[in-house]
Amino acid sequence: MATKLKIPSAARAKKYFADKLAFTTGPVELERWVREGQPVNIVDLRASEDYAEGHIPGAANLPKDRWGDAKKLKAVLRRDKINVLYCYSQVCHLAAAGALEFAKKGYPVMELEGGWRWWKENGFEIEK
Repeated sequence: MATKLKIPSAARAKKYFADKLAFTTGPVELERWVREGQPVNIVDLRASEDYAEGHIPGAANLPKDRWGDAKKLKAVLRRDKINVLYCYSQVCHLAAAGALEFAKKGYPVMELEGGWRWWKENGFEIEK
């Protein structure tokens, strides 16, 4: 016997999607924000060797093994801009983990949905 599908609460959906829009962005929006000079700071959370092979133009690299280094955090993260974090792909949770960690420290954060894979596969500019 099939399980009956539960109809989700419209109020919970409204809160979830409002939060999603407040704390995530997509590559098209990010590229537009950069072009318009919006206050964003792009942070690549992938391993240093992957960053060196290619990254979003202007992105700073902050691999997970450096998250405990207060000097490195202060050098890379900004309090006066939105720190847009990305990792490998949509299924990588490194950017979400970083967003939680950095928000706890008072940094404004957003996650780039789709990560590096989506950016690269859709023909956006790449920096090496």
